Amino acid sequence: MAGERHGRRPGRAQLPDLHVRLRSELSRIDEQLRALLSSMDRLQGLLDAVVAISREVELPAVLHRIVTTAMDLVGARYGALGVLDESGEHLEQFITAGLSEQERTALAETGMPRGLGVLGHLIRYPEPLRIDDIPAHPASAGFPPGHPRMRTLLGVAISVRGEIYGDLYLSGRQDGKPFDVHDENVVLALAGAAGIAIENVRLFERIRVGAEQFQRLLLPTLPDVRPFTAAAIYRPAAEPSQLGGDWYDAILLPDHVVAVVIGDVVGHDLRAAAAMASTRNMLRALLFDQSHPPGEVLTQLDRALEAITDNPVTTTVLARIEPEKPGWRLHWSTAGHVPPLLLTRERRVMYLLGEPGLPLGVDTAQPRPDHSRHLPPEATVVFFTDGLVEHPDHPIDERLNTLAHLAVDQAGLPLPAFVRALADHHPSDGHDDMAILAVRTPAA
Repeated sequence: MAGERHGRRPGRAQLPDLHVRLRSELSRIDEQLRALLSSMDRLQGLLDAVVAISREVELPAVLHRIVTTAMDLVGARYGALGVLDESGEHLEQFITAGLSEQERTALAETGMPRGLGVLGHLIRYPEPLRIDDIPAHPASAGFPPGHPRMRTLLGVAISVRGEIYGDLYLSGRQDGKPFDVHDENVVLALAGAAGIAIENVRLFERIRVGAEQFQRLLLPTLPDVRPFTAAAIYRPAAEPSQLGGDWYDAILLPDHVVAVVIGDVVGHDLRAAAAMASTRNMLRALLFDQSHPPGEVLTQLDRALEAITDNPVTTTVLARIEPEKPGWRLHWSTAGHVPPLLLTRERRVMYLLGEPGLPLGVDTAQPRPDHSRHLPPEATVVFFTDGLVEHPDHPIDERLNTLAHLAVDQAGLPLPAFVRALADHHPSDGHDDMAILAVRTPAA
């Protein structure tokens, strides 16, 4: 019995071997856990990268983000994305990352890569390419003067809707090792997401351009309003594919009178654009009756809109400029809109403040106050929508003051250049569309 018990236990000579096997197994499990954690980190990094790329709405930003994200995923020092031309045989764009300013300056003299050497190899054979020694590769054509010396390369093609759009190149792992199959797999997965992101942003661009063209078709071409001069500009919101409700108009009436209007329909969709067009056309018909001041015309417009439309709430300013020696007189009425800006020849600037009326579409029974002010020769009245000045991080009064200073700085420009300068340097955050209409009285 004692011998049997002794046979069931490992002898002392077997213990070291058991310990070795146990340590070996634990080491193997540790390696597997590390590999699993590394894979999970890469997967999370890939998911984060796809989200980051998909947030971009401008094509140059998307392409640059693809390059830098791929570099981060595999720890590469350098990255580039070559975009193919229509023939699919040559590069028409080459986006790089990781180069120093000195290297960029040196390479600028050699021009954009033409798709030769190993770059051209990937163009001709769009399969994943891993090279451990670039100079030794049969397709290598050397490096141009000033180009950093690169040894390793990982290249994959990016397809959009089944066609090769370009090639993604990575070089120089931070740890000095060649790129491996895991690097290739993660970059291939990124390339698939990149193709979708590129197609989406191109679709957004087509929608944005179409929406902007449609919006501009709804806005009028300003007529000849001599003896006055007038200029207008419209800028869409920064957000793609949005239609806006901003509108403006100027109509020359008999006896050297000009009527001016600017407005903003609430909303950013087809309904807002349609409401803008119907409101502008209806107001045009009412303006030809000269016997009524602007406040009364807006009251008639509000009642007509209530009776025959379901248009959204609209803010507007309606003004008339008529002769009054030794200059002109401005009559205006405001329906919940930002006040016009008056800039004199001497560069004095002020907002034409007055009791505002309610926006159109709120309460037709409320009175609409009229206001009046003398305009000297060569005075400029600037009508604009709130998209020019609204910024969520700043009070509206501060943005209005900034606009006033900007107007003074640009006062010497011809009127078309003046309104462009206001739109180019606007104090808003660009989240909303903006319209500007300026009218300048003639010299004495």
